[in-house]
Amino acid sequence: MQQIMAENLSEKNNPVSCRSAFQTKCGNCRLNSICLPIALQEPDLDSLDRVIHRNKPLRKGEHVFRENDNFTAIYAIRSGFVKAYRLTDDGKEQVTGFYFPGEIIGLDGISQNKHSVSAKALETAAICEIPFEDAEALSSRFPSMQRHLFSLMSQEIIQDQQLITLLSKNTAEERISALILSISDRNAARKLSPTSFRLPMSRTDIGNYLGLTVETVSRVFSRFQKNGTLEVNNKEITILDIDQLRGIVTSEA
Repeated sequence: MQQIMAENLSEKNNPVSCRSAFQTKCGNCRLNSICLPIALQEPDLDSLDRVIHRNKPLRKGEHVFRENDNFTAIYAIRSGFVKAYRLTDDGKEQVTGFYFPGEIIGLDGISQNKHSVSAKALETAAICEIPFEDAEALSSRFPSMQRHLFSLMSQEIIQDQQLITLLSKNTAEERISALILSISDRNAARKLSPTSFRLPMSRTDIGNYLGLTVETVSRVFSRFQKNGTLEVNNKEITILDIDQLRGIVTSEA
């Protein structure tokens, strides 16, 4: 009961996560400038609205899809945050990415018709499901949407390459700086503060994703706080010196 009351209070204080808003149409969604509607003109949005399935929000820990599930749809995150992961041979999670409101997940399943990763809600999350057959049909009608889907797939490739580069060459300070800067840029794209935000993932997930121990992640955050680069309060982060973070990434590149 206390958990439910806490969730309800959180939703009142955070209208982005409000359960009653999950049926909002694309034209009225505050994320339409960075999500799929960006590829369509106002009169064409009804075509997209007609094929989107807006299901009830997922609770923390519930899956959007699982590794090896049949690929049938792509998904737009309306609110909340999602992590993607694979299971290793010994059954442990290997985090492969974090996804934010306005971003698209599920593109990994296109080539093999099966998802290569699992996607799980890090907190209450509202998800728009777009059947891929319908997305393909819309792409044939609206070339701008096709180009946007190609762009999204290209971004996935670039992000994979960047992660490989981070894990193969760089220090713990650069890995964490790069992650924080990525979150800052994604917040700015959603017209949120690029310098003050809450990390949706745990220190364990950060370490898993970046190939670092939890202890190393905590030490780096503490070091950044001591030298005035960040203000850290549990998951609440304030960037005090964004040029310092950029300098760390640049100097280690």
